[in-house]
Amino acid sequence: MYYKSIKPLIIEESEDYIFINKPPFVSTLADRNDSVTILSLVKKYNDDYQICHRLDKETSGVLLVAKNPEAYRNASMQFEHRQVEKIYNAIVDGLHQFKDEEVNLPLHTTASGYVKISHRQGKAAKTIFNTVETFKKHSLIACKPETGRMHQIRVHLASLNASITGDETYGGQSLYLSSFKKNFIIGKQKEEQPLIKRFALHAVSICLTDVKGQIISVEAPYPKDIEVALKQLRKNT
Repeated sequence: MYYKSIKPLIIEESEDYIFINKPPFVSTLADRNDSVTILSLVKKYNDDYQICHRLDKETSGVLLVAKNPEAYRNASMQFEHRQVEKIYNAIVDGLHQFKDEEVNLPLHTTASGYVKISHRQGKAAKTIFNTVETFKKHSLIACKPETGRMHQIRVHLASLNASITGDETYGGQSLYLSSFKKNFIIGKQKEEQPLIKRFALHAVSICLTDVKGQIISVEAPYPKDIEVALKQLRKNT
């Protein structure tokens, strides 16, 4: 979908911040392959506004935008000191019962952009995982990253043999209705399409302290593709 304005993406707005629900397949920052990014839409809306962090292109969910330099500094300090609480939800392959499952494994980004666990070269990375719901062959997992490394949740889940569904880079399988729906029939000469055409990761909430010292917490609804995938998983469990 082509976006002309940031307005339809705004979930909540305060004196200092805008919280937007980033769609999948839209880059957060400047990207030579994309003329429309969240950054370009924000700058079009107000050139003084600044994006406080980033999400992977395929990842959907809540993104924080500062409306003034003081608000940006306030958020940046909290990100730096790991005081911003972010929760992501991921559909993962397999059945898993995580309860405050802690993964504390250092991550190293290679020259090609692939991220791997490396005790020698990696930077400290920590994520806490909790199971929200289980289905026939998949699980919905709440992920709380305590550091903000590139691809952190994706690699840490893969280390638990719980790769994110659709994340082929880190061992995830595509989600096909035929793999879990009984008596599934596809029309002749038709090729079955996956229910979700990206890795199933959504930034569901963010919580931080605003410039005046008030705690603000905002949730981002699921986009349509994850909603559809969850509906089918629940229906066929």
